[in-house]
Amino acid sequence: MSTQTSKIQRQLEARWLATVKYDDGLKLQESTVEQLRTEAGVEQLLLLEHPHVFTLGRGADSSNILADQQQLEATSVDVFETGRGGDVTYHGPGQLVGYPIINLKPDRCDVHRYVRDIEEVLIRTIAVFGIHGERISGLTGVWVGNEKIGAIGVRIARWITSHGFALNVNTDLSFFQMIVPCGISDKGVTSISKLLGRSVELRELAEIAAIQFAEVFDRSLVFRA
Repeated sequence: MSTQTSKIQRQLEARWLATVKYDDGLKLQESTVEQLRTEAGVEQLLLLEHPHVFTLGRGADSSNILADQQQLEATSVDVFETGRGGDVTYHGPGQLVGYPIINLKPDRCDVHRYVRDIEEVLIRTIAVFGIHGERISGLTGVWVGNEKIGAIGVRIARWITSHGFALNVNTDLSFFQMIVPCGISDKGVTSISKLLGRSVELRELAEIAAIQFAEVFDRSLVFRA
């Protein structure tokens, strides 16, 4: 008589960190990746918001930052070059940023699948609020109509992930007018609060996103705030 054993889920620790400076977020990712690589750490989903910042991915066109230095200083926007994929994007207050630090080995070693799975997490997250998100062929991210609500830019090194996604929640969308978001000039941006006509508490959204992430990636979830 044969018996079947159920697959043991890996544990994911999701952490709500509130506001974190961008450079501090980079350092936290680096240390978390290194801990996971040496098997001394656990898989984590870092959830937070950043002060105003424009980030440039590998090979990004810096001319997609339309603001000059005077405008950047007047609006307190920092600029960082970073190791993720993608072009230029904006992070700021009211935007949920997620940095998954997970190991895609042994069964998810597929970059394309990983990005599609992140999109699925965001689609499920906004669906909780009755918002229908979708993909656009040839583009990365999650869209509502012709407007992007969730951006994705990832880094994968030896199949350990870092960087991740940014979901516009209560975001001041006027900052996107200072850049060409993700190098795409013919589409707009939107947010959950704009679509709902009300603000959404960011920590609440972070917990919902963590639940969806654990389901999509088949992890058991521990949420810490």
